[in-house]
Amino acid sequence: MATGTHKTTSENFGTMGQKAGEEAKKAGDKVGEEAKKAGDKAGEQAKNIGERVGETAKNIGEKVGETAKHFGEKVGEQSRGLASAAVHKAEDAGTFVGHRAEDATGAVGSGMKQLGSTIRENAPKQGMLAGAGAAVADTLESGGRYLEEHKLQEIGEDVTNMIRRNPIPAVLIGIGIGFLLAKAMRS
Repeated sequence: MATGTHKTTSENFGTMGQKAGEEAKKAGDKVGEEAKKAGDKAGEQAKNIGERVGETAKNIGEKVGETAKHFGEKVGEQSRGLASAAVHKAEDAGTFVGHRAEDATGAVGSGMKQLGSTIRENAPKQGMLAGAGAAVADTLESGGRYLEEHKLQEIGEDVTNMIRRNPIPAVLIGIGIGFLLAKAMRS
């Protein structure tokens, strides 16, 4: 009986080992399935987190872009404002200089008239010098009246028209003035 008992016990152990193996396999499969589910769930959560991070980064990028655009517009507005103010200041300065030039032209005209009167009073009354003195006085007085009565723009237009009517003498006068200025600059 010892052999039969031993066989039965061996069979029992074998059966038990087989059952334990099957149970271990089932437990391993179950653990594997649970691990797979946990991995899938972790992957989905990582994907969701990644999408949220991406959306957040996109939103931050859009906000930074909007802020930069707004800042650029503000800087542009301020630059336009500064440029406009500079243009107005330049216009004001130009107007001021124009008025001062007009005043100076009038003063030069007045001075020319006075010089003409002084020459007329002090010039000889007879002879060749009397005629020359009177001609110079007349020219100075009429030139002085012209400068007092006309604005610089009108004078410029008159000079332009005279140059158009007499281009060759105007060029020769320009060359002569250039020669005199060059000579004056050397000394």
